[in-house]
Amino acid sequence: MSGTFVGMPAFPRAAREAVGNTTLRGNLRHATHTIRDKRARAVAELDDWAALREAGKQIKDHTLRHLDRYLVQVEEAVTAAGGTVHWAADADEANEIVARLVQETGESEVVKVKSMATQEIALNEALEARGIHAYETDLAELIVQLGKDRPSHILVPAIHRNRGEIRDIFRSEMGEWGRPAPEGLTDTPAELAEAARLHLREKFLRAKVGISGANFVVAETGTLVVVESEGNGRMCLTLPETLISVVGIEKIVPRWQDLEVFLQTLPRSSTAERMNPYTSMWTGTTDEDGPRIFHLVLLDNGRTDTLADEVGRQALRCIRCSACLNVCPVYERAGGHAYGSVYPGPIGAILSPQLRGTASEIDASLPYASSLCGACYEVCPVAIDIPEVLVHLRERVVQGGPAVRGGNRVVLKPARGHAAERAAMRAAQWAFTHPGALRTGQRLASRTRRLHPRTLPGPGRAWSGTRDLPAVPAEPFRDWWQRTHGGKGGAK
Repeated sequence: MSGTFVGMPAFPRAAREAVGNTTLRGNLRHATHTIRDKRARAVAELDDWAALREAGKQIKDHTLRHLDRYLVQVEEAVTAAGGTVHWAADADEANEIVARLVQETGESEVVKVKSMATQEIALNEALEARGIHAYETDLAELIVQLGKDRPSHILVPAIHRNRGEIRDIFRSEMGEWGRPAPEGLTDTPAELAEAARLHLREKFLRAKVGISGANFVVAETGTLVVVESEGNGRMCLTLPETLISVVGIEKIVPRWQDLEVFLQTLPRSSTAERMNPYTSMWTGTTDEDGPRIFHLVLLDNGRTDTLADEVGRQALRCIRCSACLNVCPVYERAGGHAYGSVYPGPIGAILSPQLRGTASEIDASLPYASSLCGACYEVCPVAIDIPEVLVHLRERVVQGGPAVRGGNRVVLKPARGHAAERAAMRAAQWAFTHPGALRTGQRLASRTRRLHPRTLPGPGRAWSGTRDLPAVPAEPFRDWWQRTHGGKGGAK
C-alpha cells in the first residue's frame, strides 16, 4: 500500500481499466446511488440548508484568511490544556515526528482512528519501516488493510468490495493480523460486523498508543473533534495511555460555536444522518480520564502552497463529507483507485494536484477527470466551486505559469502532451481578437458544412470518439443578426 499511490498511470488509462470491471461498477453504482438518495432526503428536512451551507463557507474562508493567527491560538490553547504541539512541513517530517513519539513510549503497536491525513502521508508504511505495526480500527479501513488494498472512497474506503469479497478477506487474512475469523463465517452484515468487533477488541484492550486525525480543531479552546458512526474511534481516543493526532492545518475553526454549523451539515452530507452516532471531543489531557499524554501534529504538506492560490484555495474548505463523490458520474464509473490518491473523486481532482503539484503524469491528468457537469458543486456543504477550480488547474497544466511550491514562487512549465491544445487555444485567441478573420471563418464553415467529417482527425479523435460534433448552422449568427435586425432599430 502507498498513501500517495506513486507510479500510478494517468487517469485516462487507469479509468479505462476500471470501467471494464463490471463487478466494480456494480458495487459503485449500488453504493453511490443509495448514499446520495438518503442524503437528499436528510438535507430536505432542513429549511435553512442554504443558509447553513453559506455559513460553513464563510467560516472556512474567514479561517483561511487569518490562518496564521488561529494556528498560534491553537498551539497556545492545546499547550495550556496539557498537550504538546508539533509542526510538520511535509509528510517526511510528520512521519518522523510520529515514529519518534511512538518509539519513546517503548511500544511496537498502535491502534488508529480513520484518518485521511495519515493516509495522505503514508504513515502506516513509515511506521512499518520502523518496526511499528499500525492497526486500522474503522471497519472499512480494516477491510482495506486486511486485503492489502487501497481505499477508494473518502467515507467508505471499501466501497469497491461486496459482502462476499469481504467474507473471503476476513477468512483468509484475519488470523495473520490477530484473532482469526469465526469458523463458518458467512457474508451476512451482522456476522461480518461481529467478526470485526471480536478481532478489534483484543487490539483496543492491549494498545498503549492511539493515533487519530480530527474533523475539526477549535482554536479558542484547543479542542479536537472526531465524528464517526461505529464507536471504534472513541475506543482509540479513550483507552490508550498516549494519543497522537495528525491534523491538517486547514481543519481549524475559530470558535466552539462554529461547530453548530458543521455538526449539522457534515453528517447529512456524508452518512445521511441527522447527527453522528459518535462525536468525540477532547481538550489536552485530564487526570484519570482518557490518555495521560497527548500530542498534536499540525500538518502542512502543500496546504500553504494551496492557500497562496486565490482560485484553488477554496479546496481547503473541504470537510471530507464525500458528497461530491456520490453524485459524480465519472467517479461512479471509474472508482476511486483511478485517481491515484487517497483523495478520489471531484475533490481529489482539485486537491491532490495542488498538494502534490502537477509534475507527475497522474496529477497533471486529474483536472481532466470530470465532465464539468457541476453536480459536485450543488451538493458541497461548504460551496466549493469544484468546476471552477478544475478549469483553473487545466489552464495551469496546459499553459504553465506562476505558482507556489514548497513556499517558493516558481514558474511552472506546461505539461507534456498538450501542444495541440495550446496551439488551438492560441488560434482561437487570435481569431476572437480579429473580427474580420472570425467572420470569414464562420461564413466558410457554414458554406462547407455538408463536407465536415463526423469525427475530428489527429489529436481530436479522442474527443470526438465519445461525443457528437456540434452541427454548424446554415448561417452565422452575425449574418442572421445583420439580415434581421441590423440597422433597423430592433426586431420587427
